[in-house]
Amino acid sequence: MGRMSTEPLPVPLTASPEVIEIERALTRITYLSTRARQHDRLMALAGVPLDRAAVALLRQVADSEPLRPGELAQRLGVEASHVTRTVQQLQKSGYVTRVPDPHDGRAQRIQLTEQGSAAVDRVRDTGARGMQLALSEWSPEDLRRLATLFHRMVDDFLAYAVDEETEQSSEAPTGGA
Repeated sequence: MGRMSTEPLPVPLTASPEVIEIERALTRITYLSTRARQHDRLMALAGVPLDRAAVALLRQVADSEPLRPGELAQRLGVEASHVTRTVQQLQKSGYVTRVPDPHDGRAQRIQLTEQGSAAVDRVRDTGARGMQLALSEWSPEDLRRLATLFHRMVDDFLAYAVDEETEQSSEAPTGGA
């Protein structure tokens, strides 16, 4: 739920010890999951010879309806030119195709091909199997709780980001001298 007020959120002077620990844990997770060696190992096991940017784009397309390149760039938090290059690479490799935008004949959307869908499935399956091994000592209840909390955290991060963007766009100057 978005805030109704257009007042910016007050920035707290300090974060709670719990939030500091969550931030530290997320930093560690990000480091582990973005190591080049880890990525290369996962891609080799999945049989998908793609770099991290290409895999991130494939996963995003798989998680949504076909999107325009600009929408993909926004969701991935990267420049549009970066998405254009990655889409060209993926298109040449047969993982994605361009389809007409049903609402605007001049625009195109990016859609997975069967090969792209199979590649995403292999990457996800390989990653999940590795995670299953690492978390094999966890109870199903703990795993469910962690998944629920992770989804809730991501939803709150996304809602906060939307609120921030709305605030910034409403603070734009409206003319005058």
